[in-house]
Parts: sequence; structure tokens; C-alpha cells
Amino acid sequence: MIAIKDNIAAVELQISSACQRANRNADEVTLLAVSKTKPIKMLEQAYDAGQRNFGESYVQEAVDKITALQNKTDITWHFIGPIQTNKTKLIASHFSWVHSIDRIKVAKRLNEHRSDQDTPLNICLQVNISRELSKSGVLPQDLPALLAVIETCDNLCLRGLMAIPEKNASQASFIQMQTLFIELKKHYPTMDTLSMGMSGDLQLAINAGSTLVRIGSAIFGARS
Repeated sequence: MIAIKDNIAAVELQISSACQRANRNADEVTLLAVSKTKPIKMLEQAYDAGQRNFGESYVQEAVDKITALQNKTDITWHFIGPIQTNKTKLIASHFSWVHSIDRIKVAKRLNEHRSDQDTPLNICLQVNISRELSKSGVLPQDLPALLAVIETCDNLCLRGLMAIPEKNASQASFIQMQTLFIELKKHYPTMDTLSMGMSGDLQLAINAGSTLVRIGSAIFGARS
């Protein structure tokens, strides 16, 4: 039996220790529990342990979970996976956050489908900071064109940037994201979120100002 409550406590301690080493306040960093592929029972255990932010990558699986747990109205659901344009309606109508916007077409469709919701959809733009051909994300030099479209989308609220630096990336990659985030914040006042860091690079991400870390296996165990 996986002791999810203990795992969450251990991850929170890791975040606190990383923040202390980076001379930051642990309250500045949100823990996003990456619950993709995990059964609802595990999510319920995490919820009972106090976890409220959950990240999903597979749309239909996520919709099933959101529907099953709809009585837990204080859960905040984050979509963090690659976005297929034919899934934008489901994403826009079921999630509060989307971290992985990297194309104009996707932004426009999410905006259109969010129109019947009471609140704008919180979004982060995924940046391919390591320039990996196999990875999703907009290249830094292409951000202005995407941002120009986001500004016209009344049903989207730009909250920040998201990145998945390459495996074994140096601190420099994380600093590049921090620099980009700080620069864009000067022009986009709603930006307050730098979604960056997982189990293996949490310290590097927190050193570089991450405000949200995405942790899966350290909470729920390895993927089956």
C-alpha cells in the first residue's frame, strides 16, 4: 500500500528545504500532484491528505475523474499535457488551468469554447526552452506572435509560462526561463506563475524562481 499522505508530506518537506537553500519562502511554491494514469481512489487519498491541485494529461481519463469527484468542489484541475485541437472543448469546459498552450490555433479554440463559462481559463504558455525537436512548446522567439493573439482572447487569462527542460539540464536552462518570465511580467500584469520543476530537477527549478512544481511518482508511485 502506497502511503500517499506520507509521500505528500515528504514532497512538501523537500520543497521547503529547496526553498530554504534558495532563500525563498515555501509559501511561494504550489505543489501540483500529477495524477495522470492514477485511479480515483489514489486521488481521494491525496485529497484527504490536504492536496487540492491535480494535474492531468489525458483528456477523457481526466474528464471521468473530474466528473466522479465533482462533489469535492475545492479541487483545482490543471491540464498539463499536449493539446489536440479536437479536445479543446472538453479541456475548456472541465479545467480551471491549462499549462501547455503553444499554438495560436489551440489558444483561439480554447477561448471560443470557454465562452459559456463564468470565469476565464487560466493559462500558461509552454516554452520549449531546450529546443528539443521531440518536445512540445513554443520557441522563445515565437512567443510575441502567440502573445499577441492571447491578448485578443477575452476568455483566457494569461497567468504565466511552463517549461520541461531537457533531461539533466543545467541551471542555465532554468535561469533562461526565469529571465523570460521576469521580462514578460513587465508587460503582462496578470502573469504570476512559472510552472517548472519535477522530482528530478526540483531544486534547480526553485533556485530559478519556479512558483509551481509538478510532482507525480514521488506522490503516487511509478506509473503502472
